[in-house]
Amino acid sequence: MITDKVKVREIIAKRVALELHDGDIVNLGIGIPTLVGNYLPQGVHIFLQSENGVLGMGGAPKLGHENKDMNNAGGMPAAFLPGAAAFDSATSFGLIRGGHVAATVLGALQVDEKGHLANWMIPGKLIPGMGGAMDLVTGAKKVIVSMTHLQKDGSAKIIPECTLPLTSIRKIDLIVTEAAVIEVTDNGLLLKELGPDTTLEEVIQATSAKLTLSDDLKPMPIQMS
Repeated sequence: MITDKVKVREIIAKRVALELHDGDIVNLGIGIPTLVGNYLPQGVHIFLQSENGVLGMGGAPKLGHENKDMNNAGGMPAAFLPGAAAFDSATSFGLIRGGHVAATVLGALQVDEKGHLANWMIPGKLIPGMGGAMDLVTGAKKVIVSMTHLQKDGSAKIIPECTLPLTSIRKIDLIVTEAAVIEVTDNGLLLKELGPDTTLEEVIQATSAKLTLSDDLKPMPIQMS
């Protein structure tokens, strides 16, 4: 498995970008998800939505071209594409709760065998709170989790049952890490792809949840820079 932090984030963002379709309204959460806008395939034009009130967000602006009034949900500088709209939180969450968001890309602390997500709270620690995660998991048509495969201490993030408070009772749809692409199905977690320089044995060892292997298990279709 690749451990370089920059490469890990690149792998995850590039692979998630391949899940997005032309014309989609897509929400990107904070952290690794905000990088996805930098790797959209050529010819795919989507509308990136951020719960702080933006529709039509691009990738990160070039160094020196940042605008303090143009940020993503994580408070980081963002580029706005021609025709982009900025609006209040009521309108932003109306898009989410109204089912108009085709896909959301969220980070995670834990995901379990049933596809439940925990991404907002560690008891006893200062955290930013739920934010829009509960609404996004409930309202988006497709929920993609983008995260590192392991915790900082080397323990598994993909586990039999979440021990942290759940974000929503709705199941997510897809997990993308630097090591694997895993689909959440009615029969459990289906391992579909392996990350660059990653073996099947490494993925199994790094995942405490039960995995079913796809009959078409293959490498991630991405090119590294």
